[in-house]
Amino acid sequence: MCLIAFAWRPGHQTPLVLAANRDEFYARPTQPLAAWKDAPGLYAGRDLEAGGTWLGLGPDGRFAALTNIRDPRLPPVGRSRGELCVQFLSGEMGPGEFLADAQRRAGDYAGFNLLVGDARELCFLNPRSGGPRRLAAGIYGLSNADLDTPWPKVERAKAALAECLEQVNTDTLLNLMHDPEAAPDAILPDTGVGLNTERMLSPVFIATRTYGTRASTALIVHADGRRELVERSYGPHGGHLGDVALQL
Repeated sequence: MCLIAFAWRPGHQTPLVLAANRDEFYARPTQPLAAWKDAPGLYAGRDLEAGGTWLGLGPDGRFAALTNIRDPRLPPVGRSRGELCVQFLSGEMGPGEFLADAQRRAGDYAGFNLLVGDARELCFLNPRSGGPRRLAAGIYGLSNADLDTPWPKVERAKAALAECLEQVNTDTLLNLMHDPEAAPDAILPDTGVGLNTERMLSPVFIATRTYGTRASTALIVHADGRRELVERSYGPHGGHLGDVALQL
């Protein structure tokens, strides 16, 4: 998962509204959003190469999402980061307790951002920038740096989300994540991957021949516990492959 924009609004009729894009090589085998037969009550897409997920829902209002940290200086190490989402969604620890445990185990994984929550709280962890945080109400953006790092795509997605919150629906959320406009060179981040790659990665929605936005996800959590979850899948050059919609 490479871009998440979300509004956390405790006490509102829709306390969590979230739109996300998972960017990955198209060749990496993936199962679209579905119920997991080996984990009752877990609904998510599945990385068939490593077995984890980038975003999913679990029993008792559980939610988890993950992004990696873009830092080419650090070699890939350790376990699959996607298993952290699965562990929370299928476990019984509260969000803060789970993230404290994940921080203790962070050395087993390459760099990550982890967002987990339930009906009562939403918490965030980037082990490199400090301990678990219980998030206050607000509009947030997360890509492959720390929470709310002002990359152009993060700021663009947050602004689009803010504009649609009064009458939000899943179609609107999916559409705002299908923004292909690249950022001007002058405001691109420098993450060590070179200017051409920074340009390619700068849009909200990425579409190339071999790498791009594989899935867009829209999530609306209602105060009564209902959850609307839609995943839209894409192939090379942004070709639309289909949608999966769940009402939980």
